[in-house]
Amino acid sequence: MARFQISRRYTMPKTEVRAAARELASKIEREYGLRAQWQEDSVSISGRGVDGALSFGDEKIEVSVKLGMLASLFESRLKHEIEKYLDENVA
Repeated sequence: MARFQISRRYTMPKTEVRAAARELASKIEREYGLRAQWQEDSVSISGRGVDGALSFGDEKIEVSVKLGMLASLFESRLKHEIEKYLDENVA
């Protein structure tokens, strides 16, 4: 089993962060066949061998992912894609 966490500070308006977070969740749903369930400013992401959460407050967005044995084969790719997306879309 593999786990990773990603955290990024931001200064952009929270409405823009919310839009970027929703787009990231949609991208993960499409590309990895996962389900995203929103509750206020956080989203739970789940699917075959994957449990994750994305949340954001006034200054920081955080992503936490737990991967099962099979899904852990994609850990570096998934982590890299999330980091790249946050670096490009959340400032």
